[in-house]
This record gives sequence, C-alpha cells and structure tokens, in this order.
Amino acid sequence: MSIEVSHISKSFGGFQALNDINLKVESGELVALLGPSGCGKTTLLRIIAGLEAADEGSVVVEGKDATNQAARERGVGFVFQHYALFRHLSVLENVAFGLRVRPRSLRPSNAEIKTKALELLRLVQLEGLEKRSPSELSGGQRQRVALARALAVEPNVLLLDEPFGALDAQVRIELRRWLRRLHDDLHMTSVFVTHDQEEALELADRVVVMNKGQIEQIGTPQEVYERPASPFVYHFLGSVNLFHGRVHNGRATIGSLDIAAPDDLINTESKAVGFVRPHELEISRSPNGKATLQARVSHIHAVGATIRVELVDASTREFISAELTRSRYQELALVVGDQVYVTPSNIRVFAADLDFSI
Repeated sequence: MSIEVSHISKSFGGFQALNDINLKVESGELVALLGPSGCGKTTLLRIIAGLEAADEGSVVVEGKDATNQAARERGVGFVFQHYALFRHLSVLENVAFGLRVRPRSLRPSNAEIKTKALELLRLVQLEGLEKRSPSELSGGQRQRVALARALAVEPNVLLLDEPFGALDAQVRIELRRWLRRLHDDLHMTSVFVTHDQEEALELADRVVVMNKGQIEQIGTPQEVYERPASPFVYHFLGSVNLFHGRVHNGRATIGSLDIAAPDDLINTESKAVGFVRPHELEISRSPNGKATLQARVSHIHAVGATIRVELVDASTREFISAELTRSRYQELALVVGDQVYVTPSNIRVFAADLDFSI
C-alpha cells in the first residue's frame, strides 16, 4: 500500500507544527521520519494514521483519498512509544484485542482469534508467554507484544512512533535488527518516527529528515549521510567539524585552509562554513603538499576499533575531532602535545547565513 501526503499543514495555537509537507511512501517501503524534538515528525505520523486532522492538505492511501476517514477506516496499525498495553489483560488477550472489538459481523470466532494471536506471538518470538501479564515482561518483550497487536488486524500500513525510545541501548540494537528482518518477511509498507540517527540510517529504505515543520531532505541512508542537502542535515546526521571562513574571488578561506569555492558560491562575497566529518580528516607528521592546517593533539580516546583524536587548530584555536583506524594511529604513534598536519579528504562549504541549528 502506498501513502501520499500532499501540502499538509498543521498548527497548534500559534505554533506551526507542519508547513506544506509533501511525501510519497511506496508500497513495501520502510521509511524513517527523522529529526529533533518538535520538528513535526510525530504530528505527521498521527495525521497519516487519522489520529490528528490536518489544517490543510490531503492523505491518499493506495490511490484513495483517506483525508476525512476515521483512523479505524484507514487500515492502519499503530505502535506507540510506551506500548499502551492493557495491564489487566494477558499477553494473548492484548494481541487479540483488535479482533475482539470488531463488529459482530466482521469478528472471527473465538477459536480463530486465539489461533491468530498465537501465530503472531510466534512471529514476534514470544511463543509460550501468552498467559503472562505485561508487567511480567521486559521492555523489549512488551514492545513486541504491541507490534503483534498492531499486526493482528492485518493493517495495510504499519506506523511506529519512537518504537524503541523507552528501551536501553543494547535492547534497541537487537530489536531494530529484528524489526528490519520482520519487515523484509512481511513486505508491509511501514513508517517509523525516530530522533536516533543511527536507528534511521540502519533500518530505513529511505530517510525523511525534518526540521521546524518542514522536510529538509529525502533520500536513502547513504544519500542523506554522504550528500547532505543543507547545513542542518550535515550537522544533525552524525559528528561534524565546523570551520568558519569567507568566500572571495572564487576561493573559500575556511579556517586556515584555502580551497576552491563551491559552484553555488563562486560568484559571491560572503561568510562561509565548511563541514568535515571526523573520519574525513587525515593526520600526518609533516605537510603533504595538499591544503592542510597545523594542529596540536589535545586528547586521545583509544578504546575500540576507531581511535578518536581531539586537536586544537594552531591558527584559530578551535577544537577539531578526527577519527583514525587503529593501524593508522599505531603507525603515527601519536601522544598528547604532538604537532601534526590535518588534511580534509572531503569538505562541504555552505553560506554562513543558512540555518543549521538543532
């Protein structure tokens, strides 16, 4: 089932939660709505579900206008961040709930409901726990019960609002891998909300990066991470170093670097900001003939496969974060206080007046 939202806007009092949102989710896709708190991602998800009404715009599901349909008429399964399980019901009855409250003419028999609920518990790997109450389950197990309950009504679309937000880090990692496998098995159109960049980049087929009620960029995880469309996307997705400078006569002086200005700024005279990921910085003991800056090693975090090196720019006194492989770190034999030369392997320059605040 495809989903298409067109020109969706929504305000709460004087606060503009969504401003002219356009998005199409293809049938069978797993799409992440990613952004900081207050960016509008949950409001958009609730409008798709029919739990909120838009002030303007339309929602189309599989070619049919669903804008004025009630939530129960849209064929949508919704999984809440905090599970919303019924504490007085067993695991089995929580999963069966959506089937039991159907109109009598559409309601399966008790035996069929039980069979369906048990099948779903096997699907979410909770077989044998059907008689327990939600209080007897771990957070990860409760989230899977919530997912099974959403699947019980055989929805056309699965919507998940911060599905792993209440779980600890290790359980989150395990569950998101499990959810990706489940999605690939079911081929169900799914949209999930998250503020966790790693979660979105690992799980989704496409990522919708949102900020202040608008969409900043839509693309595959690789596209939005490696080719950010705006300073905000660059700054929001992962660690980044910012170098301030100016564009003049087709050249960008960024920190102590002098490089060619990007095409969109080549004819301007303006302040600029360069963005470089920590892993895109090369460290050497001597100048290598490329555009480099001199820096001093201020701290080394040598735990794990990737070594994080904190530096201070000798010219601007600004802090720089670099990441090295363990083999390169051992080759350089760095210690705190060393003078080194730093070369960006990739730098993106934007006008300084563009917004990258979070």
